[in-house]
Amino acid sequence: MKHLSIIFCLLLAFGCQNKEEKAAAVAKSENEILIGAVFAMTGPIASYGQESVNGIKMALDEVNKTPINGKTIKLLVEDNKGEPVESANAVRKLIDINKVDLVLGSVASSNTLASSPIAQAAKVPLLTPASTNEKVTMTGDYIFRTCFTDNFQGVVMAKFAFNTLNKRKAAIIVDNSSDYSKGLQKVFKEEFGTLGGAVIQDNFTYTQKDTDFRSLLTKVKRANPDVIFLPGYYSEVGLILKQARQMGMDMPILGGDGWDSPKLQELAGPQGIKGNYISSHFSPDDADPKVQKFVKDYMERFNEKPGAMAALGFDAMLVVADAIKRAGSNNAADIQKALATTVAFEGVTGSITIDANRNAQKSAVVLETTATGNVFNQKVSP
Repeated sequence: MKHLSIIFCLLLAFGCQNKEEKAAAVAKSENEILIGAVFAMTGPIASYGQESVNGIKMALDEVNKTPINGKTIKLLVEDNKGEPVESANAVRKLIDINKVDLVLGSVASSNTLASSPIAQAAKVPLLTPASTNEKVTMTGDYIFRTCFTDNFQGVVMAKFAFNTLNKRKAAIIVDNSSDYSKGLQKVFKEEFGTLGGAVIQDNFTYTQKDTDFRSLLTKVKRANPDVIFLPGYYSEVGLILKQARQMGMDMPILGGDGWDSPKLQELAGPQGIKGNYISSHFSPDDADPKVQKFVKDYMERFNEKPGAMAALGFDAMLVVADAIKRAGSNNAADIQKALATTVAFEGVTGSITIDANRNAQKSAVVLETTATGNVFNQKVSP
């Protein structure tokens, strides 16, 4: 009986798997192009994922008004909870079971680095709207991004600290669990030193999900920098800013696009948020008519101003739709070739050209953080 029970369980599992695969196959009709999206809808960086998917869905509504090659795009969203392992599992499911034609995602570079080898091995294009670490597209020729890289934004912020703020002694506080943070640390340190600034050599590190940074900040304060570079994500950055100001640390604190979330102001508080600067992809204050239309439409739909992740998601979906249209098919190899030849695509985050390494050549903006939101400071071209 025991053996019969085991056989029955195996047959049942096999039957369920077949049903799941059949259901997935049925879900993809001949008149649809199936695109997967892998983002953090829950967890510590859920704000990024939710905004990204909001932007993607807005773009998709526009795209589907005029079917591409007679087909509409269907979106399947998977929650990676902001975790690398969950990201890899989600991409594997979308490719192996749902049979998607392309994957959009993720935001955090560690998540995309964990999942991109799966897409590359399957030869299914994966395009990230927001993962800036240099290594992401090095995975292979099916991996793309429509955002700038850390090499660019790290240089932008080092030059801003040295030339615009006239600072000469920098401390860098690094999220030791983040490829994004460590990549930006390296670039900022090299560029700031090349310009003639000094980077304090002490090892100022923390880990994602930490909440008490007072001991770390005491060491930073003792080193007496005139500027701090803090390349991290809003969930920890907001608390660091709040605690730093409570400890009397009034020097400007600089960051990257990982700060760019409406949640940052809430976490940092009115005192913690003031007088800091970030590099990002987008400003809702940009007077460009395209940008203002996007901001208006987004506010009407979601009742809040869009952040960078919403704008990046919006552009990524439009770039993908443009590539599918130019490819004349939804065959993965054809989409890959079309994405690789994207030139001067005009999005709300700027003009996007995909280079030989499948990275986007585009401008950045520097924003000042305030209690009421981020304020445009300057635009920097590549």
